[in-house]
Amino acid sequence: MTSTTLGNDALGDDGLSPDEREQAARDERSVRRGFWTKIKATAVRIPFAEDAIASYYAAFDRKTPLRVRATLMAALAYFVLPLDVMPDLFPLIGFTDDTAVLMAALKLLSGHVTPDHYTAARDALTRLKDEKS
Repeated sequence: MTSTTLGNDALGDDGLSPDEREQAARDERSVRRGFWTKIKATAVRIPFAEDAIASYYAAFDRKTPLRVRATLMAALAYFVLPLDVMPDLFPLIGFTDDTAVLMAALKLLSGHVTPDHYTAARDALTRLKDEKS
C-alpha cells in the first residue's frame, strides 16, 4: 500500500471542485494531526476501531480514487474533531454520531476499503493493544 496526500494529485479530472479540494486538504491535515492520538485513546471503547483504521489506510492509499479518499477523509476528520454533535465523553452514546458518519461513508465506499486495508488495521490494533499492556 502506498501512501499519498490529497494535494499530490494533479489538478484536472479528479472530480473535485476547487472548494472540495480545499476542504479535502483541511480534512487531511486534521486527520494527520489527530487520528492516531484519538484512536489510541479510544480503540478499546469503540466497536468500529478496525473500520476506522481500515478507512484511514484506504484514505491514504494512492490506489484509492481521489473522490473516495476525500469522502473517507471527511468522515475521519469528523471522528477526530474534539467537538461534535454528540460529545465523546458520554459513555455509550458519545460515539454514536462518529459511528454513523463513518459507517455511512464505508457503506457507500465499501468496495474501495480493501481486505489489505483491513489486514493493516488489524495489525495496527494488535500493536496498539500490545502498547497498552
